[in-house]
Amino acid sequence: MKDIDREKLYDTWQVHQSMDWPDGLGGDEGQLMTLDTVIGGCLTYYLDEHHLDEARIEILRDCLTELESLVPDLNEATSEYFRRLQFLGVTLLQDFS
Repeated sequence: MKDIDREKLYDTWQVHQSMDWPDGLGGDEGQLMTLDTVIGGCLTYYLDEHHLDEARIEILRDCLTELESLVPDLNEATSEYFRRLQFLGVTLLQDFS
């Protein structure tokens, strides 16, 4: 396992949580909201417990794959929110690859 910068992860997560939900997501809003919630849940668990079990790692990988397919279709104003979410998830997975 690689050692990730937990402080940077935590700080970026705090920024993400303080941001307003983006407008103009169209038909993908429900899917994006679910991804935000699930990835956020994995991050919260990791920050509290300092590990993820195999099930959460697999869920996180699946969510990031799904998010990767949606982000290119977002406009610039909304993509920043989800690119940050991607960064958080990818950074977290570095600890388990």
